[in-house]
Amino acid sequence: MNISSDSDGNANDRQEIIRIRDLSFSYDARPFLENIHLSIYADDFLGIIGPNGGGKTTLLKLILGILRPDSGTIEVFGGTPREERKGIGYLSQFVDIDFDFPITAREVVLLSRLVGRLVGRYSQEDKQAAEDALRQMQIWDLRNRKLNELSGGEKQRVFVARALANRPRLLLLDEPMSNIDIHVQEAFYEILKELHRDIAIVVVDHNLDMLSRFVREVACINKCDSHGLRYHGIDSLEMKRICEV
Repeated sequence: MNISSDSDGNANDRQEIIRIRDLSFSYDARPFLENIHLSIYADDFLGIIGPNGGGKTTLLKLILGILRPDSGTIEVFGGTPREERKGIGYLSQFVDIDFDFPITAREVVLLSRLVGRLVGRYSQEDKQAAEDALRQMQIWDLRNRKLNELSGGEKQRVFVARALANRPRLLLLDEPMSNIDIHVQEAFYEILKELHRDIAIVVVDHNLDMLSRFVREVACINKCDSHGLRYHGIDSLEMKRICEV
């Protein structure tokens, strides 16, 4: 399964923050991703599409350093994924949280500020970062609501706020709006559009109509032409035709 990316003609003027070259990865000795080439830039709003089981989530985990490639290289902000992981905000496809646990939206976001720290007390900076993230996701008014009192779309906004609370340079979202009402998805992408003014965003999504309206470029995994798998201003039908999703 292959993914390749060639940037547009202005690449020399753009800051490359993720550089993947000749990357291959296997599960149990079975080739899964092969010969990956991908560049992600500081001004990117990139959609990643492809069939189920095609390697989209695996690719994100490789960028984060959760998995290690069999061969090839990944540079994240000029360093290794494990060294620079703190510069990436990540929302996984499956959030491992007990929704019945009596925790508020603000507390969920604040918890992200304790990662890697020995002292479990929140500083004023932590509290301000949590407030900023909640406001960015337009849910400050929900800060004192328990998770089990929120709708599915509201929960997802909380989890994105948690990913934003450490003020990352890149936001990775793995199918953030799956099984969510289409109108809620649209409002969510409008927020991402605003966030993109200050941060690079990579989103995995199967909703080609939504992606075609909001993302700047698309990278495709599986059954794609081997050249120039990065598109700008392309509609959803064209995405589907080219990438055979």
